[in-house]
Amino acid sequence: MNKPAARISALSLSLMLLAGCATTSLVSTPESPAQSQALALIEQGKPRDAALQLEALAATLRGGARSNALADAAWAWHLAGDSARARSLLGQVTARQLTGASLQRYQLASAELALADKQPAQALALLKDHADNVHPSLRTRWSLARASALQATGDAFGAATERARAHAGLTGTARSENQAAISGLLGTLDDATLRSRAAALPANDPLYNFAGRALIARGLPLPRPFDRDGAAQFDTSKRPPAMSDGYRPPAKLAVLLPLSGRLATAAQPVRDGLLSAYYGETRRRPEVNFFDTAGTPAGALAAYDKAVASGADFVVGPLGRDEVDAVYGRQQLPVPVLGLNRGKDAPPAGSAGFSLAPEDDGIVAAEYMRGRERSKALVINSSDDTGRRAAAAFAQRFAQRGGSVAATIAISETVGDVSAQVRNAGAVDAVFLAVRAPQARLLAPQLALAGAGGATRVGTSQLTTGSGKVEEDVALDGIIYPNEAWNVRSVSGVPSATQVAQTLPSARGAASRLFAFGADAWKISAYLDKLATEGGLDGATGTLYLDSNGNILRQPAWSTFSGGRPMPIAGGR
Repeated sequence: MNKPAARISALSLSLMLLAGCATTSLVSTPESPAQSQALALIEQGKPRDAALQLEALAATLRGGARSNALADAAWAWHLAGDSARARSLLGQVTARQLTGASLQRYQLASAELALADKQPAQALALLKDHADNVHPSLRTRWSLARASALQATGDAFGAATERARAHAGLTGTARSENQAAISGLLGTLDDATLRSRAAALPANDPLYNFAGRALIARGLPLPRPFDRDGAAQFDTSKRPPAMSDGYRPPAKLAVLLPLSGRLATAAQPVRDGLLSAYYGETRRRPEVNFFDTAGTPAGALAAYDKAVASGADFVVGPLGRDEVDAVYGRQQLPVPVLGLNRGKDAPPAGSAGFSLAPEDDGIVAAEYMRGRERSKALVINSSDDTGRRAAAAFAQRFAQRGGSVAATIAISETVGDVSAQVRNAGAVDAVFLAVRAPQARLLAPQLALAGAGGATRVGTSQLTTGSGKVEEDVALDGIIYPNEAWNVRSVSGVPSATQVAQTLPSARGAASRLFAFGADAWKISAYLDKLATEGGLDGATGTLYLDSNGNILRQPAWSTFSGGRPMPIAGGR
């Protein structure tokens, strides 16, 4: 037998013996100053330097101390990307002599190498311990390695559970990718399995937040409200006690909106909607003051400071994405906010975020189609930011749920002939239309002539933008889209869309969506405790939920065009 084969055999034997050992103990021989100094280099981003020092140290030691130093050196080489050297050192370690964190570094390095060798069962045998029993510096990778092993063995829910445990330890791109991976794993579960497994999760399990979001996107009820830890609690101590239905508005409300500047047009229906719902409430109402942000980050921060100085105990706004990022960026906010857009980060502790993001339309459309077993979709989107974002979110979620996108067609404001592109996409059973009504009217006959007329067609909420003429909108017949609830059914505390549109121009046409959004902003501020502790709240834009990260989630109603007129779909789905 040649030397490389002997080394691999020794390592495999050592791993098999270790896999049968008892649960890892964190109790170990104290690290020497030299060992601690070398390990500190790993935390400084210098794993190669750490590996060289640990190897040199191991050469001066014997017995268990030598094995621990070799295991640590192997871990450092593994982090440095030299798997060959890591494997060599792991083969020289006497596993039964390892203790504490050195043992766990050995286990994790060996497990990740086993995964690279496509041996998930061996990896799981090495990673038997719960991550809570692992050295803090290893916990995130430990859970991610377990997740990879569980996924490879076919346990999607177990893999999602481990990824959820790792989530808090991730940042930036890694965090975003992990969130997408969890969504993908949960997407492999059918509705009944997802509901039962989510209901069985214990309180404060980190996966429940992800499972709950998946249920809401599918239009399914939550088994219980989202968990809320200390950082996610809302300070409503200055508010009078709640009424029987949960109504507990702030004592003094401030609203930050771009009443001037480039976003002023969008702000007007939001303001009108908020005031309409506010004055529609006959019980105690707080004093409300509006502060102009001028549509800029600096303006938003200045408006927030004025709101705090005015004595407000709750702030609604700001509205622009850059404005929200600026306010969220302060992290420690003396007065909590309900941001009216999706920031790049989650809302700060004690605050919340509410938005009508294009991504939400894409996600619910994908769930709608997969819930009806549509598996191959054609995506057509406008080339503006809204269309692109909705299309990208649809494609990602549709793939996570087991579907495939046959082709994506981006169209300009003036729709050209896309029939050849539709035919080239092949047979599809679904078409996602992230476009406005004038574009959809021109696309519908082309889809029919190109052979996609029989596919399920689902649009975004933008489908009603530019609609209104029945004789023209007949072309939209059969297209399904997510709609605001107040267009479909009565909503407590909010005037009907038909009623308010008769007197307020800002409640008509495309602006009506922002009007409903403003009405819900008031309702959320008045029922924040109820949302946090009891679950769903009927709003003008849909059924509202508050997740454990402070995000307001929304289940829309569903409508379709029939005879050129928007019509609710029975059951709202």
